Amino acid sequence: MADSAYSFSLTTFSPSGKLVQIEYALAAVASGATSLGVKAKNGVVIATEKKLPSILIDESSVMKILMLTENIAMVYSGMGPDFRVLTRKGRKAAQTYYNVYREVIPVAMLVREIAAVMQEFTQRGGVRPFGVSVLLAGFDHSGPQLFQIDPSGSYFAWKASAIGKHMVNAKTFLEKRYNDDLELEDAVHTALLTLKEGFEGAMDHTNIEVGIVGADKVFKVLTPAEIKDYLGEVE
Repeated sequence: MADSAYSFSLTTFSPSGKLVQIEYALAAVASGATSLGVKAKNGVVIATEKKLPSILIDESSVMKILMLTENIAMVYSGMGPDFRVLTRKGRKAAQTYYNVYREVIPVAMLVREIAAVMQEFTQRGGVRPFGVSVLLAGFDHSGPQLFQIDPSGSYFAWKASAIGKHMVNAKTFLEKRYNDDLELEDAVHTALLTLKEGFEGAMDHTNIEVGIVGADKVFKVLTPAEIKDYLGEVE
């Protein structure tokens, strides 16, 4: 009850040392569809559930994995409109860096830029925190990298992580399956098996989305046919 009196103030800490609006933002993330990322020796995989609220929606118009540069992409759990804002800001930061240095922005630097935007929305009135957590995957001169950025603006590098509705079970599954010698193909299989563990209903190639970036440093979202082939291999 002590924290509830501070729940309408974004800029005031509660007696327990929390910004309660951040807790609400994390609740929005926890109610979103499960997304996960797995880093392999030679690349990174990100995958997510893509359930549509109605069969009348054109599934080709719904994209949960978006590219920021040719070698960096993000996936989210939480509020889609907030994710689109972050994607736009991330692309702008990447292009600004390219205009100055004439080279693709390093993955870690772009993570810091996006995390700074999210943190700014926790420290002044008139705005609210982003109701979204993102997994950012990329491949640069430092190799394959996977980062998770939360509504507070905190970020960490992960070998494998999950966000969204079934993130606890997904992380437990990943802890059992993950090893440092994982190849990219195996990482795709691991990602699909992890999604399958918490998937509600029948999982097929139309209601999941998978993206990969390998040593060629070009990110690509797998086609439904490619996902169908991978699903056939894990079943």
